[in-house]
Amino acid sequence: MAEVGGKKGIIICIVILFFLTENATTTGQSNRNNHHFVLVHGSCHGAWSWYKVVSLLRSFAQNVTAIDLAASGINPKQVSEVPSISDYHRPLMKFMASLPPLEKVILVGHSFGGLAISQAMEIFPHQVTLSVFVTAMMPGPGLNISTLMQEMLRRQDFQQDNLYTYDNGPNNPVTAFTFGPKFLASKVYQLSPPEDLALATSLIRPLGIYSFEDMSRLLKLSIKKYGSVRRVFVMPDEDNVTPKDIQEWMIKGNPPDERRAMN
Repeated sequence: MAEVGGKKGIIICIVILFFLTENATTTGQSNRNNHHFVLVHGSCHGAWSWYKVVSLLRSFAQNVTAIDLAASGINPKQVSEVPSISDYHRPLMKFMASLPPLEKVILVGHSFGGLAISQAMEIFPHQVTLSVFVTAMMPGPGLNISTLMQEMLRRQDFQQDNLYTYDNGPNNPVTAFTFGPKFLASKVYQLSPPEDLALATSLIRPLGIYSFEDMSRLLKLSIKKYGSVRRVFVMPDEDNVTPKDIQEWMIKGNPPDERRAMN
């Protein structure tokens, strides 16, 4: 699924978002129907991958911010300059820290972006009205990120023509990962128009690979903070990257407040 899929998938996703936010707490907002959506991209992508969602949300008079995580999209850093998962998430954390004290946002994360919005929920729980995980990684106080990553890698097939970088030599762990064109076409953009595939093929960037131990140490999530934010998991019917059994396993290990299907 290409971030949130083709045009049909995007429209369905936005309808779901509006439906969910109708019941969201909006303390500090003057207009109940006006929300600030913060969109966080998935693996190897950037803010550009949300361009259809941004346009549609703004057409409904919504405030939207699409974030480029470090070494992603037009962020100037290179993947070799992003040594930890916290460094990778830093652009989102800086944005959250810049919000006015009473402003609340709706976080939307896809794929690897689920880790970023999870960290934001832990650090800024008072400024998040709702977090929406669109087939996104969803760790929690009872589902350690190391356990989650190991299970996802065990069940997912990332072979095909994906590219792996070994900056520290072939005998050391992989340092970065990039989707290959065949994988993008068959697994990620199989439901999207060819123009979106062409765009992604030219704009994707390597994703840094971090040790599970460091990720677990840096992404500790608590019931008091992370657990205080309402969570919704959106599960599309046709996702060739993250099979449904993995999503079900993750939901069972860290149940959200709501789950929604996207047909």
